Amino acid sequence: MGITERKNKERADLKALILAAARKLFLEKGIGETSIRSIAEAIEYSPATIYLYYHDKDEILHDLHNQGFQELGARMSVLLAVSDPMERLKALGRVYIDFARQNTEMYDLMFIAKAPMNYIEKLQQQEWHEGKQAFEFLTLTVEECISSGRFHGHDAASLSYVIWSCVHGMVALEIRDRCKGISSEDPEVIFKGAFEAFIKVLESF
Repeated sequence: MGITERKNKERADLKALILAAARKLFLEKGIGETSIRSIAEAIEYSPATIYLYYHDKDEILHDLHNQGFQELGARMSVLLAVSDPMERLKALGRVYIDFARQNTEMYDLMFIAKAPMNYIEKLQQQEWHEGKQAFEFLTLTVEECISSGRFHGHDAASLSYVIWSCVHGMVALEIRDRCKGISSEDPEVIFKGAFEAFIKVLESF
């Protein structure tokens, strides 16, 4: 291995180490307790070293949110094997919900927290590529549902946004414990029942 290749590998390895430490801190302590200084302490380097790789905390959190989308995308891509688009759509909702409930902090970073979007705005980037790719997967499935005779009279993009918004709303209420106390029923029962009710509404179109 030449000098340049070795330096590039060392740089890539240290950046991976920074991101791994940031992810561990973030998942254990949340955004507020994840700072450049705390990451530096975790990997036993100076904060100045972190700044050689990342401009600020928002850029680190943006890279972490990319990891989350890669993980969600891997789960979603398995559903391409489901030939019936309506069944795929229902499975997609369940995969999305399971991911959110199993990865509450990461879901919050991906879809609720402002930090990743702050970084995108600093770059003056016009598109949120990670979210767009996930949305396009949903839209493709809805388009196939329409082609098979479902959702007559609906635009695929608009309906996809409605579906995403509804499921996201359910998830956001659930993972932040907003289902507690709204009914005498167990919150778990309410949540699962709400999703099944939503599925029935979609199937009635």
